[in-house]
Amino acid sequence: MTTVMIVEDEPTPREFIAKILAKKSYETVEAETLAGAHKVLDQAAADVVLLDVTLPDGNGFTLLDRLVTEQPWVPVIVATGYGDIDMAVEAMQNGAFDFMSKPIDAARLLRSLENADEHVALHRELALLRRERRSGEYWVESSAAAMNEVNDLIGRVGPTPANVLLTGETGTGKSMVAGLLHAQSPRAEKACVTINCAAISEHMLESELFGHEANAFTGAGNKRKLGLMEVADGSTLFLDEISTMKAALQAKLLRALEEHVIRRVGGTKEIGVDFRLITATNRDIPKMVDDGDFREDLYWRLKVVEIKMPPLRERVEDIPALTGAFIRNLAPDYGKDVTGVRPRVMSALKSYRWPGNIRELRNTLERALLLCDGAEIDLAHILEEIRQTATA
Repeated sequence: MTTVMIVEDEPTPREFIAKILAKKSYETVEAETLAGAHKVLDQAAADVVLLDVTLPDGNGFTLLDRLVTEQPWVPVIVATGYGDIDMAVEAMQNGAFDFMSKPIDAARLLRSLENADEHVALHRELALLRRERRSGEYWVESSAAAMNEVNDLIGRVGPTPANVLLTGETGTGKSMVAGLLHAQSPRAEKACVTINCAAISEHMLESELFGHEANAFTGAGNKRKLGLMEVADGSTLFLDEISTMKAALQAKLLRALEEHVIRRVGGTKEIGVDFRLITATNRDIPKMVDDGDFREDLYWRLKVVEIKMPPLRERVEDIPALTGAFIRNLAPDYGKDVTGVRPRVMSALKSYRWPGNIRELRNTLERALLLCDGAEIDLAHILEEIRQTATA
């Protein structure tokens, strides 16, 4: 949801604009003065600013200057009752997104806000992409029998809006499958939003997912925070290690899935959200349901489709392709010209049981690359427990 800050000292036009925007589901905050507008910005509570130039305590262009310097991604639409060509040119030269004269024409304002929405969405998308970290796992086309059902389900379920639960041992590539499902969906134009539930405390996880208002709790700070459910609106939300989520938060997630609304921590307004949910776990959730550690109703919501990822030891045929993919992607990072592995190394890799699955294979090859000075990785470059399996 886009939040528009209306900076206008006259109550009648301010209220008129707020009513127009409310009908179009915009969230609004209002400021009558420059000082009030600066306070709102200190709380990071605006995605778009509609700015009057003439205010009781100064010229609106000073606020425009601050935004251009500190938050250049925030579109500023300048409005004034005293506008002329020169002022419009000055506003645009100073970084304004658009300019319009008062009294505000509702249709003109909404068209400008639609364009600003696209700008805001693009910024959020780029911010997500910058935060994405390399998983260290690579997907390869698999011919292993153990992967037949996985491949079939990815093709069938990817283009649908169905919630998917990914299960399997740690390191089997669940996050990669989540990415593939998202890439095949109609939501693929937007970035997939990912969070590892096990890596964050219960209290902070609620804030990460649902967002919070300024000063909502101790340590929240004076800035509003968008939750990942809002950020994922129109896209896919991937919750890794969902089984670590505590009961109270499970209930809130269930409500969000059933009613498609959320409420930020410390907030009172319900916000509509539309995201496709993919979850993953390495634990036995049915057993957790029986033990009272996981809500059964949420489990069935998550498990519209379940995709079970086989361990690497059951898809040995894929080890050569995975090995090649890791070497191609990792070698340049270390300035190495390694092109492959010796046959006896491949024998060892295919014989080893890989309790850590694909992730362990990746770590093994990364270590080997660090030690290798030639064109091929040899037995001396891999760990003893793996090396021994070459002749076992």
